[in-house]
Amino acid sequence: MSPADKDGTGKDGIGQDGAGKEGGPASMRALTIGLRGEVFALPAETVSEILDMGPVTEVPNARAFVNGVINVRGKVVPLADLRVMFGMERTPPDADTRIVVTEIDLDGEPTLVGIIADKVHDVTEISEASVEEAPKVGMRWPAEFLRGIGRHGDDFIIIPDMGRIFGSKGDRDPSFATDERTVK
Repeated sequence: MSPADKDGTGKDGIGQDGAGKEGGPASMRALTIGLRGEVFALPAETVSEILDMGPVTEVPNARAFVNGVINVRGKVVPLADLRVMFGMERTPPDADTRIVVTEIDLDGEPTLVGIIADKVHDVTEISEASVEEAPKVGMRWPAEFLRGIGRHGDDFIIIPDMGRIFGSKGDRDPSFATDERTVK
């Protein structure tokens, strides 16, 4: 089990085909996005499209990190701002802001969600050997919402645990219940 595969399901994007488990290093093909100057990685195979910012319909009493919903080819898709989950300042959209539509496994159900990205970088390979479990102390991000931290060259890449972020843990944690809906 890789450090990023905390639940042992192999659904972390690393080694899903079994490569690297027995012979040779596995890697995660990831779309890298920027959030407040930090680089995050989403499994590339789960990304369905990248959109410009468009109209967002706010949903009353929604979770603080969910801005509202968007229309993606006729489907209602929740739009999340991971900056809120990771305690980052929410800034207004600019010319680089994009929505990354990705599929997550939510309680066994494939679910489309939109993720606001300050910037979309590129698709890259992250070696399984470079991914380490997030330290429990000294982190500015909640470790329970991270699958791990990888390295790409001299840079760190944060690998969020989308299932935990969108799962029930995010509902119960009062530290993420603040409403920062000042930016539209």
